[in-house]
Amino acid sequence: MALDALATGDKFMWLMNGGSWYAQAEQPAAKFALEECWQLPWILELHCQNGIHVIAHADYPDDDYQWLKKIDLQRVLWDRSRLMNNGCGIRGADHFWFGHTPLRHRLDRENLHYIDTGAVFGGELTLVQLQ
Repeated sequence: MALDALATGDKFMWLMNGGSWYAQAEQPAAKFALEECWQLPWILELHCQNGIHVIAHADYPDDDYQWLKKIDLQRVLWDRSRLMNNGCGIRGADHFWFGHTPLRHRLDRENLHYIDTGAVFGGELTLVQLQ
């Protein structure tokens, strides 16, 4: 949202979702922080003792995971359809970890784990130790 807001000039959604810090921050540091965001990965893959863990913001938009597979990155950020439609697990890794959609409690379904418990809205902060 931050990068889109700065690229398009439309800051409404960003400000409504926590972007007000940018106007209050010292501008050289704030600008540097956002520029560094362009270097962040869209998806993380971690190899742990208990298997392969894939971490993405909202979803992995395919039923078969493969590292660096061409996928719709906007769906990685925004898609809720697998969660809302009680979708099945994803092949290709042992665990998939998602946020984006605030839930009252952590939800585990097959190898899918939804851990956004609404901390931004005063809910609990859910942390997971993978190893």
